[in-house]
Amino acid sequence: MPIEIRELVIRAQVEPDSSGPTTSRAAPPADSPNQAELIRLCVQEVLRVLEEKRER
Repeated sequence: MPIEIRELVIRAQVEPDSSGPTTSRAAPPADSPNQAELIRLCVQEVLRVLEEKRER
């Protein structure tokens, strides 16, 4: 039985940092091992879900 989410509420609280000027942090390179592994796992899960739907 599929689960349907009709409403998704996301709340966040942002507090100013009083330690000095803000700087942006660069994302890790796209070829980092952790990111590649995460992408591989996500693709694998998506393919599994699609295969499950096709079997129905």
